[in-house]
Amino acid sequence: MNDILPEQTPYWQHVENSFRQLMQSYGYQEIRMPIVESTALFKRSIGEVTDIVEKEMYTFEDRNGDSLTLRPEGTASCVRAAMQHGLLHNQIQRLWYSGPMFRHERPQKGRYRQFHQFGVEAFGLAGPDVDAELILMSNRLWQKLGMSDDVSLELNSLGSAETRQQYRKILVEYFSAHEAELDDDSKRRLQTNPLRILDSKNPEMQKLNENAPKLIDHLDAESKQDFEVLCNVLNDAGVSYKINPRLVRGLDYYSKTVFEWVTDKLGTQGTICAGGRFDGLVEQLGGKATPAIGFALGLERLIELLEIPEDVQHENNLNVYLVLMGEKALSKGLPLAEQWRNEILGLKLQVNCGGGSIKSQMKKADKSGAGLAFILGDDELEKNIITVKFLREKKEQEMIELSQITDYLKKNIGLIGS
Repeated sequence: MNDILPEQTPYWQHVENSFRQLMQSYGYQEIRMPIVESTALFKRSIGEVTDIVEKEMYTFEDRNGDSLTLRPEGTASCVRAAMQHGLLHNQIQRLWYSGPMFRHERPQKGRYRQFHQFGVEAFGLAGPDVDAELILMSNRLWQKLGMSDDVSLELNSLGSAETRQQYRKILVEYFSAHEAELDDDSKRRLQTNPLRILDSKNPEMQKLNENAPKLIDHLDAESKQDFEVLCNVLNDAGVSYKINPRLVRGLDYYSKTVFEWVTDKLGTQGTICAGGRFDGLVEQLGGKATPAIGFALGLERLIELLEIPEDVQHENNLNVYLVLMGEKALSKGLPLAEQWRNEILGLKLQVNCGGGSIKSQMKKADKSGAGLAFILGDDELEKNIITVKFLREKKEQEMIELSQITDYLKKNIGLIGS
């Protein structure tokens, strides 16, 4: 688990603001769920025979002896919240969320045991049009962040539950015939969750997986039709993609459309955004059968990939650092700073606190990143002026009347008065 330090937070804010604006432009509403949920929720939704449930969850008993878990992903929590509060009763819901998730997995570049995700979920829409919308939405995010050239889209269809059951038998037959070539994880999954064998990251399993029967060749008619419609929409929208028959996603609740945005810029674990349909999950958790689709993306990996524009890097910099020399200046300076903040919306102004010589205060002003230093001392107060020193430009310092400071700031910083 790691800290996000002040010099890093502007990048996070840039991505968070971009995502928030994107959600608003598509008519999706924010939902906020608790970090801790009942362990049973994840066992029922993700599946007990998965790495997440078997190895990675942070699970503990509270004082009542109830088993609780730090959420390892957001979809199950979102479904639970929507069901609990009646949001799915004969309604369409388009929701998004963000926040920390927790998995005890081996740390690697861009992956932490506490990590942050954005998630999007749409409920009550059965057709491939909403599948296409979510993919187009994620594509727009890459455009917005200037990283379209760094990512590529992979698609697959897992078909209906019935299709997967039939395919499961075909897969078990195939892998059973090659049992001597299976690694320990794959042998364990053979009878419990054979589709997950296709998701193996073990290089020694790749050739065996490549030659395995492909689910996309065994799709039911409806799934096949939906997938064709989805591909046609993406073709018409000019979104490039690759059909990856081994893309099965790691969680049990997926069906029909699944997709991942991948990159080759972050090593072998190149997925930065992943999603798909989970039409059976609401019913699986005790609700009425509800079509649903969603995706999630990890912020740590996204930010690592991102080239932050220079204006974003500096957008949190202060406009003004106010240097105060003497008790009178301190008495007048803080109220003046409040007045300027009231009169100029968005003014970023820091007042020197803790005293100090003019030299030490100017060092702090320079270190703050502010463009201007305002110097207020006894001489300035007597003359009802303030000294303006330019910290980032080679300009002579100026003397400005206190009554003119608001107009001066608007003119020089381009901020709008209230």
